[in-house]
Amino acid sequence: MSQSEIRVSWEPLKKFVREVFVRAGMPPEDAETTAEVLVWASRRGVDSHGVQLIPWYVEAIDIGHMKVKPDIQVLKETPAALFIEADHALGPVVTVFAMNRIMEKAREVGIGWAFIRNTNHQAAMGYYPQMAARHNMAGIAWVCSPANTAPYGASVAGVSNNPIAISVPAKRHPPLVLDMATSVVAAQKLNIAKAKGISIPPTWALDKDGHATTDPFQAVTLLPVGGPKGSGLSLMLECLTSVIVGAPKLEPLLQGKEKPLGLESMLGNEDRIRLHIQNSVVIAIDIATFTDVEEYKVHIDNLIDGLKALPRADGFDEIFVPGEPEERNFEERSRLGIPVPAKIADNLRAVADRFGIEHPFS
Repeated sequence: MSQSEIRVSWEPLKKFVREVFVRAGMPPEDAETTAEVLVWASRRGVDSHGVQLIPWYVEAIDIGHMKVKPDIQVLKETPAALFIEADHALGPVVTVFAMNRIMEKAREVGIGWAFIRNTNHQAAMGYYPQMAARHNMAGIAWVCSPANTAPYGASVAGVSNNPIAISVPAKRHPPLVLDMATSVVAAQKLNIAKAKGISIPPTWALDKDGHATTDPFQAVTLLPVGGPKGSGLSLMLECLTSVIVGAPKLEPLLQGKEKPLGLESMLGNEDRIRLHIQNSVVIAIDIATFTDVEEYKVHIDNLIDGLKALPRADGFDEIFVPGEPEERNFEERSRLGIPVPAKIADNLRAVADRFGIEHPFS
């Protein structure tokens, strides 16, 4: 751990996060949900989508963009599907609600699918499919937000770095969890680089002139993962989500009606905070509808064991499967605490001071 980091036990950290959102006006059960999702990400080493987001969330609540008491409504419902208006809810609150509802549908008809319109940031998307995996289901989730990524061949933003996550259960192993942006890295990783004062690889982002940059402060446009594959997947997710719910995210930019979201910090930037509204899809598949659940989980174990036993390429000590590095982080950080960069700890102390609550960042 760096000397510029503070290691914090997850239990008091979660208690602190919950209290922050209660003081911000959120019902206790919703504050608990939000704290659970954010601290889960930090415990897994997904620091870009963990507790470092709290000052941004609080500022968005202050300006009324994130609603602590949203009017979440189910606008349409079928035996297998929901269309949910989030009313600018905090993402963890409405997405956990949606996943719980569609898991009920999956138990009845084999699959549940929810469209979520007008939600706010959802933190780490992997949390929601893993909810399904913990209930012996397969889970899928993705989110579409305003443009911040260059389509393959372009030098400015035209698509978003829409993340997608998939999780399935295993028997002896933890659930597999693939959680990936359609850009090379998630935008929040730039904020981590800024907080740590480190450079970024030149494959991550472009500057204002459309050139690759290693300075996170100069980055204005993300680059797609896998070139045309990443930007193509992002575009198709937009077609399957935002366009279907009548709230397109890319079309206003491409028609010159809006500016790209950009990559600068949300903090202190009300215009950028107000631009950041998302649409999302969550899916649950009841494995038992199609095959024996225990046999399925044994097959997943066999896949994991077989992949990890393959001959390793030069320079590799181990073959990892999706979610395995994060699961190891989760175990280690649950025992030893979560390392929080000093700058982020300072930001969280300021939040604690504002609300007059104790903090664990001694």
